[in-house]
Order: sequence, then structure tokens, then C-alpha cells
Amino acid sequence: MKPLLLALLAALLPLPAIAEGEHVHASPYVGQELREIKSLSAEDVSELEKGGGWGLAKAAELNGMPGPSHVLKMKRELDLTTDQEASTQRIFAKMRDDAAGEGKRLIAAEMALEADFRERSIDEDSLRARLRQIEASRATLRYIHLVAHLQMMRILNEDQVKRYNELRGYRR
Repeated sequence: MKPLLLALLAALLPLPAIAEGEHVHASPYVGQELREIKSLSAEDVSELEKGGGWGLAKAAELNGMPGPSHVLKMKRELDLTTDQEASTQRIFAKMRDDAAGEGKRLIAAEMALEADFRERSIDEDSLRARLRQIEASRATLRYIHLVAHLQMMRILNEDQVKRYNELRGYRR
């Protein structure tokens, strides 16, 4: 029994050193240094390339304004008319196409920033210019998604909007 106790104590002896202030410096970003674009995951890139929402329309969605993609998935539950469905499909197709194009521009801008840092060829002025380009693209992308939610409010009636929010699980 004593050898087991000694082995346990020996295993635990390093713990007080950590508890007394020894720091662990491992980054929460470990593994991300292997990404082609450090600031975007493979999932982010895929979502941007296909014109996906990327969470950019939360201001509308979480304030009760339906998005066209979800409306189309719920068309039966929302009892869409033929005209409403056709209008929603047009809004969705334009949003997806515009977002895919802008998403590709955002990816290209992030790749350029990545290359500048990798090559150590960036200075403060070029950094500011790159960031302006990236943020302008992100703002355009967000506009594309949010405006589609605004347009849906002209397509759906009040009861359909209420039902949409119930189906999405929102407690408004």
C-alpha cells in the first residue's frame, strides 16, 4: 500500500508548482496556424462561397423578421400562396447569388491580408487599407442578407410572420 501512496504523491508533486504561479502559455488558437487563411475556418470559407448567411442577419432574424431561406423550408407550415412562394424564391436567389459573389471578394481580401503578413510585406498604411477593404466587403455582405429579411416583411402577412417565429422557437 505504501508504494502506491508514494507513486500517487510523486505524480501530484508537479501540481503545486503550476498552482503557485507557473503559467501555461498555449494559445486557444493552436491548430489554426495551419489554415490557408488564418482568420477563416474551412466552414467559414464554404459558407461564404455558397452565399450562406454566416450569422450576418441576426439583427433581423432575432427581432422577428423572417429570412427567405427558412421561409421556403416552411412554406407548407406558413401556408404560402403561389405568388408569395415565387417572390420568396426570387428574393432568396438574388440574396444567395449576391452574397456568394461578395463572399468570394471577402475571401480574396482576407487572403491578401494573410499573404501580406506571411510575407512580412505589410506596414501600417497598407494594413489600414486592407482592413477598410475587408470591412467594406463584410458590410456589403451583411446588407445583402439583412435587406432580404426586410423584403420578406412585405411578402408575408402578420400571421405568417408570427407563425414563422413560433416555428423557429423564438419566444417573442
